[in-house]
Amino acid sequence: MEENKNKLAFGKKNYVLMLVGIAVLAVGFFIMTLDTQAYGLGFLGITLGPIVVMAGFVIELFAILVKDKNLE
Repeated sequence: MEENKNKLAFGKKNYVLMLVGIAVLAVGFFIMTLDTQAYGLGFLGITLGPIVVMAGFVIELFAILVKDKNLE
């Protein structure tokens, strides 16, 4: 029982994927700020930025669901 207390919920692979997902999210939000059109209605603010942000959320979901082989 004592061994289970010291184990982390996720493995190294999960945490690396989570950091990658956070970086992709940050890049997506930064891309949206680069839009020069009024109210962010240009290509960067309405198309490219949200696609990159959604990719970041998909990476985060994958990072949570993937099973690290080192934990078994």
